[in-house]
Formats: sequence, structure tokens, C-alpha cells
Amino acid sequence: MDTITSGHAAALWAGLHVFLMLTLSLLVVRLRQKHKVSLGDEGIPELARAIRAFGNATEYVPTGLIALVVLAVVGAPPLAIHVAGFVLFSGRLVHAVGLSSSGGASIPRALGMVATWLAYIFVGVALLFYAIA
Repeated sequence: MDTITSGHAAALWAGLHVFLMLTLSLLVVRLRQKHKVSLGDEGIPELARAIRAFGNATEYVPTGLIALVVLAVVGAPPLAIHVAGFVLFSGRLVHAVGLSSSGGASIPRALGMVATWLAYIFVGVALLFYAIA
């Protein structure tokens, strides 16, 4: 029963991350249409930030989702998957908002990265625990 429930927990966070990625992608497309840019950012800061927010998410989300799925496969408790999924999703969302608002350093960007790293550390430790336990 825990594996099924863990799988549902992983599915929830995977689904939410898919919609986060879709939203970030749509923001890039909207700005490309608005500024009539088909490739690159043509020096438009708003577009550059949107591209980078999507790119940054594509760099961090896949590894996090793979870790969540593997945790479900090895039978980690659903609560562990929900905690990791929530922290990762919150971190990616806050980081994207911060990066989209400002190209410079910002509190949301910093908080988003810290949350992402905390989620990575949590799932990394949990995966190693299940590997050797």
C-alpha cells in the first residue's frame, strides 16, 4: 500500500512541476510574440529573464523529479515525497518569480535556490539511506 500511495505522491509533484514548466514556457512564447523575436532574446531584458527562468527550471526540475520517482519506487513514505516535492516546487516557483522580476540578485531568487538545494540534499540523503538500508 505504501508504494501505491508513494507513487501517487510522486505523481502529484511531477504533475505540478509539468504545469510549472508549461507556464514558464508559455511566458517565453508570449514575450517572443510580443517583441517579434523568434530566436534568442535580441537584448530585451524581459525576454532574457523569462528565457533564463525557464532554462533554470529545466536544469533543476528533472533531477528532482527523478529523485522523487525513485523514492516512490523504493517505498519511501508518502510524507517524505510530499515534503521533498513541496520544497522543490516552492523553490522553483519562487526562484522563477524572482528571476522574472529582476535580472539581478534578489531575495526570491536566493530563497528559491536555497529551497531547491535543501530539496536536493533531502532526496539525496533519503536515496542513499534506502540504497544501503
